[in-house]
Amino acid sequence: METIMTAAGTSAKSSAAESTSTAGYQAFHLLKFAFVVAPIAAGLDKFFHVLVNWDQYLPAFVNNMLGGHGHEFMYVVGVIEVVAGIGVFFRPKIFAYVVMLWLVAIIINLLMIPGYFDVALRDLGLAIAALALARLSREYA
Repeated sequence: METIMTAAGTSAKSSAAESTSTAGYQAFHLLKFAFVVAPIAAGLDKFFHVLVNWDQYLPAFVNNMLGGHGHEFMYVVGVIEVVAGIGVFFRPKIFAYVVMLWLVAIIINLLMIPGYFDVALRDLGLAIAALALARLSREYA
């Protein structure tokens, strides 16, 4: 419940029904749902490659730095993404920022691979949406 000022100048608590009908509350829950489901789905898919072969998003020089173990590194990435999605569910005030920073790291990675600039642009939109979730979490989480 939030405190509101009445016409008489006194404060009163707004009802839960009022707060759930606000655009901010609805946007918070839509973004929270998206940033719980998407990271968990993408993270799990690092193990199964149903959506895409995620190894293609790792620059060749990074794979070489990892001694050719880029595929195994993507498993670590998958675990981090699952943890981030679960974190957004339980602690969106913190983990929305974690997801935003993770997306910025992904954008930097994608900018090192020719032909993936469109994906980097999409992820920029997701990073901005994660920042919006973090900001909305201050009021609605």
